[in-house]
Amino acid sequence: MRYAAFLRGINVGGNKKVPMADLRTVVEGLGHTDVATLLQSGNVVFSSSRKSGAAMAAELEKAIANHIGVECRVLVRTSSELEAAVRNNPMPEALGEPSRFHCCFLEKAPTPDRVSALESEDFAPDELAFGDDVLYVWYRDGVQESKLAKVLDRRLGVAVTARNWNTVTKVLDQMGSA
Repeated sequence: MRYAAFLRGINVGGNKKVPMADLRTVVEGLGHTDVATLLQSGNVVFSSSRKSGAAMAAELEKAIANHIGVECRVLVRTSSELEAAVRNNPMPEALGEPSRFHCCFLEKAPTPDRVSALESEDFAPDELAFGDDVLYVWYRDGVQESKLAKVLDRRLGVAVTARNWNTVTKVLDQMGSA
């Protein structure tokens, strides 16, 4: 089965540097195959016979800390989960600005009260919509100017890592290339 692992908060502004060659070595060292990285922001795809994304994420977090010396959260998605995130996009009008349209992958589903509270708050001009295990956010003025981006993890109470639409579709394309 094909998987994508998304590392949170690495290689941003010179912090938590993870060389992609080292990341590939770590992933291969865990027994995964067909390993490839995309960009410098912690996107790695691989094949594995294992079935638990959560267990692989925890194993990757530990291996990255031990072998590279960087602590970061890792969220893992299967190719079918990533395909569903793309297929179920509730904001097709945002595709005209793919660098400002983000899939925020959630560690687990936030509690209903946290979802309701976030949905009821005004983050204009940003728009958001929840999917099964992803939050879609259109940062109309960009992430840097967004009030929502600054509070997302805390308000949801779960780990979140975001990728813009261009990156999500590139990762999905890469998953099909092994």
